[in-house]
Amino acid sequence: MHDDGRYDDPRLTGAGGRSPGDPVSRETNYQEWAVDDPRDASPHHPAGPAPKPDVSPTGAVRPVSSAPANVPPVRDPHDPSDGPVNAPTPRPAVARANAAVPARFEPQPPVSAVPHQPGASDAVEAPADTPPAPGFEDETDAATYVSRETPTREEDDPPLAMEAMRAVQILNPSGEVSMPRPDRTRVMCVANQKGGVGKTTTTVNLAVALALHGNRVLVVDLDPQGNASTGLNVPHHTGVPDVYDCLIDSVPLAEVAQAVEGIPNLWCVPATIDLAGAEIELVSVVARESRLSRAIEAYPGHFDYVFIDCPPSLGLLTVNALVAAQEVLIPIQCEYYALEGLNQLINNINLVRQHLNPKLDVSTILLTMYDRRTRLADAVEQDVRNHFGDKVLQAVIPRNVRVSEAPSYGQSVMTYDPGSRGATSYFEAAQEIAERGVKEPVSRNA
Repeated sequence: MHDDGRYDDPRLTGAGGRSPGDPVSRETNYQEWAVDDPRDASPHHPAGPAPKPDVSPTGAVRPVSSAPANVPPVRDPHDPSDGPVNAPTPRPAVARANAAVPARFEPQPPVSAVPHQPGASDAVEAPADTPPAPGFEDETDAATYVSRETPTREEDDPPLAMEAMRAVQILNPSGEVSMPRPDRTRVMCVANQKGGVGKTTTTVNLAVALALHGNRVLVVDLDPQGNASTGLNVPHHTGVPDVYDCLIDSVPLAEVAQAVEGIPNLWCVPATIDLAGAEIELVSVVARESRLSRAIEAYPGHFDYVFIDCPPSLGLLTVNALVAAQEVLIPIQCEYYALEGLNQLINNINLVRQHLNPKLDVSTILLTMYDRRTRLADAVEQDVRNHFGDKVLQAVIPRNVRVSEAPSYGQSVMTYDPGSRGATSYFEAAQEIAERGVKEPVSRNA
């Protein structure tokens, strides 16, 4: 190997007349030396012997028709004794004992082409002598074979089928499925002084879930924003009789309640913007804390549940709701701020129990906006369950976009998307509340 990239060709040294020092380019095409001249293969060729290689005065051999000495000669194609041109050297045969010829090398009989006849079935039928499928003893077992991918259990159904089953269970179109009905009216106040924890959403969806399953439910919207009225598609613009008239002017509640369209056994007492000034006007009213309680007791009809949606404050409106209720349902968002003001809410509930309503009890805690991807949600859930114990529902409301979309269509998530995770979670919470009311009706209404 030289510095300029050349190297010595061993085939041209020695007998070929080339000196070891003559360079050969690495781009030299050695195929030029192998000239297909039949005279090189046989010295007795009719055309005579092949010419000798032309050697230069320096000893370099020019590429002529003769091949180098160390290149094997090309066999004569005209000589039958030499065999085919460039044929590989035959290897000695190795004897194999009891070597069987594979079945794929056996000659197969030709398949006769059957012309297609109109109306004939295009299904391919297996021959009569076809053996059964592997693993089966006869054709009967093979016919009853079921793939492991075939859904054979209810939990193996496709997601759309499961969603449809949940939707039918929640909507209950036949009315055959019913939740347990309490012996007495359960008045539940949905309260939390922190805003945005899901009080209105919880009130609307629990009321719809219970009403769809055979319970008579009344929703009292005590929030001046009127979000519960919006979620139930109840008119609450200025001039509509609302809960303000009941609190200030002592209008009977039956004249204010409106039936919710599309949901049987569900009524709503709407709230307008006039309710914003009710707290100031109630200051000078006699028995200002029990105005709502008297209105509910004077209602001529019977309800299984009365849900009161409270504003995010601890003013006179919330106090009226606490006096009128027998149970308190506290929605708690699975974040730290929701826990920060919880002690103050519990203290106010205890004050109302001591001085105004001895029957009041914090019966239900519902965890909302649960995000399973965060450790904070798990930590808040564990703290709430350790502090309140069995009062915390096993059902947890996850973050679900369907729950937020439903009010924009004037619906609850139960009717907007009954197969969603949010609807399923609220349905489970409503069912758990109904079952608890049947187990302990005496202690809460005594």
